[in-house]
Amino acid sequence: MKKTRGRYLEELSPGDVYQHSVTRTVTETDNLLFCALTHNTQPLHLDEEFGRESIYGSRVVNSIYTLGLVVGVGVTELTLGTTLGNLGFGEISFPNPVRVGDTIRSETEVINCRRSSSRPDAGIVEFESRGFNQRNEIVARVRRTALMKCISTSESDLV
Repeated sequence: MKKTRGRYLEELSPGDVYQHSVTRTVTETDNLLFCALTHNTQPLHLDEEFGRESIYGSRVVNSIYTLGLVVGVGVTELTLGTTLGNLGFGEISFPNPVRVGDTIRSETEVINCRRSSSRPDAGIVEFESRGFNQRNEIVARVRRTALMKCISTSESDLV
């Protein structure tokens, strides 16, 4: 078995919370490039004058960038080399906007995990990732389901 940094199904238990060490200060370039790469021309993300007149009082960072950042920082610790893929994203919310200059930190909680009924070498894990700004305000919350590799094909090895 090749050593990876991610965790296998047997290493994950409901209630486990991982405080990710990677933090990121969101830059003007992050927001601009993400909007350009995804063809998102929403002026709320790109036009400061439009943003000033919005309910936010300034431009806000593209929420899909925020979602990707909050989920992405957990990859190395949780799923690098041990996930077979995301099965879906469920509840997603953005309680507070992110602005250029905000520093984001993330945590991920294991909500549920079980063996796959169709793949003896895999299991299904529901994660909830949460992102916070430098004021400890939650800026993103997302539930996602991933198909994860197992160390063993024996169900008795599941924690």
